[in-house]
Parts: sequence; structure tokens; C-alpha cells
Amino acid sequence: MAARGQQTPLFAFGVIADIQYADVDDGHNFLRTRTRYYRSSLQLLRNALESWAASPVRPEFVLQLGDVIDAANGSSRGGPGRALDAVLDAFGSSALEVHHAWGNHELYNFSRRELLRSGLNSGPAGGQAPPGGDVHAYHFSPRAGFRFVLLDGYDVGLLGVEESSERYQQALRVIRQHNQNQNLNRPPGSGLQERFAMFNGGFSKKQLDWLDSVLSSSDESRERVTIVCHLPVHPDSTEPSCLAWNYEDVLALLRSHSSVACFMAGHDHDGGYHRDTDTGVHHVTFEAVVETPPDSNAFATVSVYEDRMDLKGNGRTRDRVLHFPGRCASQNQSRTPW
Repeated sequence: MAARGQQTPLFAFGVIADIQYADVDDGHNFLRTRTRYYRSSLQLLRNALESWAASPVRPEFVLQLGDVIDAANGSSRGGPGRALDAVLDAFGSSALEVHHAWGNHELYNFSRRELLRSGLNSGPAGGQAPPGGDVHAYHFSPRAGFRFVLLDGYDVGLLGVEESSERYQQALRVIRQHNQNQNLNRPPGSGLQERFAMFNGGFSKKQLDWLDSVLSSSDESRERVTIVCHLPVHPDSTEPSCLAWNYEDVLALLRSHSSVACFMAGHDHDGGYHRDTDTGVHHVTFEAVVETPPDSNAFATVSVYEDRMDLKGNGRTRDRVLHFPGRCASQNQSRTPW
């Protein structure tokens, strides 16, 4: 979409979600209603990188929104390690800086400790992450006046942690309050209850307190903040089965800060969009590469201006103009102490 008024963006970045590469034959989603193109997803990533390299609006970095490889790699040639190497090699062929969110499929294949030692740990050194532990969350500023915050949607969850750990048992207590199915990957009930499945997770109080502190600083500095996570947090931007467990706590926090402009997520392969009527914050859920036919694609280039972000989609991803909200912070609201 052509920029209006101001023709030269301050900077630009790329976005891609749910590549889910695996060296296995094509398969289907859980309901067997859509094809998953496991092998060709790697080529679609390469095509996206080539497009960004040739673009007149050259991105400075890429937001990879999680699920970069698929759980199907358990039966693939070379296993998940080889698949991850292939994807990281593709990203490495580009000069673009990449910020990796973690999704459920990373945690199907690797433990949190293994991911922290892998190329998917894109966090910068220093004090920009929550203190202690192994939470994959951090923030960075590509330009004065703008900040990006990457969140860990599985900080509270059953994936990637030892079943004997207190962390696992705590998450099990949370999900068992809502999901009595023997297979916890099967969502319970209907509506918003569907989010309490093992392929989702939540945010601990420690991570939310850290986010609160980061956003308070951004409020004072009058920054525009984009938050990045694998899991969506607004029920009108996704199917209920793809929401973070304690999405209400995140929404309450976002609504208490004037600096938040946009929340970007993956996970829901059909994508979605909603603008919060109370705050003007944009909630954008990006379409999955893995369910994109080989002759198409699903990625975006986002050009950032003083008053908006222009999202130029490719293939399944549609164009959007995301005007920055103008609002005042409301009173802080209480959060569940997970």
C-alpha cells in the first residue's frame, strides 16, 4: 500500500509466521481440512528473504513469530536438529537481523534449555530481559521513539519442561481447572474455554511485571511500542483455541499504558485482525507459511512512519494501514499471580 503524505519511511521490517518446516511429505491440520506443505515451506522462506533483499523498502530486521519447524520432524530424516539447521541456514544467508519468538512446535522438538543454547535465542546480551530463569523475552529499539518487545507465551506451560518440575506441575494445575480431557492437546468445551489446551500457554507474573516496567518507561519516553509473541491475546483477533491462557491479564496491562501501538502474533494459521476499540491498539495475527501453497507465500514488509505503520502483505497476507493510537494511560489493573 502506498504511503500517504510522507513518502520515505523511518525504517522497515519484515514479518513471517509458522513456517513449520519438516523434511516429510505434505500432511494435514488436526481436523484434516487443510494441507500442510512441510517441505516447500523452506523454499517459501527463501523466497521471502529474496523478496526482502530486492525490495525498494529494505527491512532492517525480521520478526519470526514462532513455529519455525514442525513437530513432524520427530519422524523426519535427521530429526529436528537437521530441520532447525536448514531454517537457520536460510536466515543466515541474509544480512537481516532476525528476532525469533518461540512457539509450541519449537517446544515439541526441544527443551527450553536446548532452545536457549540454539540459534533461536535471539535475545541481546545485557539487562533487557526479565531477571533470572529461562524466559525468552526481551526488548530492543531500532530507532529513537520506537521499541519492540518480544514475549514468551509459554513461560507458563507444559511444553519444553520436565514433568517432575514445579514449573510443569504449576501449569498442569492451571490447565486441569479447565480441561479434563485425557489428551490435553484436545481443547475443552467451546468458546473461550478452548484456549486451555497444551499447545497454548501463558505468562507468569514475573514476565508481566517486567513488561509493565518496560511499558512504563516507554510511556515516559513517549515511544511507540510493538509487542511480538507467538500467541495472540485478543479474542477478536484469532480463534478461541489459539489464545494465550491468561490473555485477559495481558490485555489489562496493554490498556494501562499509552505507549502500546500494536501486538503481532502467529499460531492461528488463518490469521486475523482486530483494533481494540478502547485503546486503538492493533492486534494482527499473521497467516501461516506451512499452509500456503508452493506457488504463493505469506509474509509482510512493514514500513514505519511518524503516524502509522504500512503493512504490505505478500500472497495470503493482506495489506493494512496501522495508524498509531493517540490516548492516555488508564489506571493499572490487577493481574492473576501465575
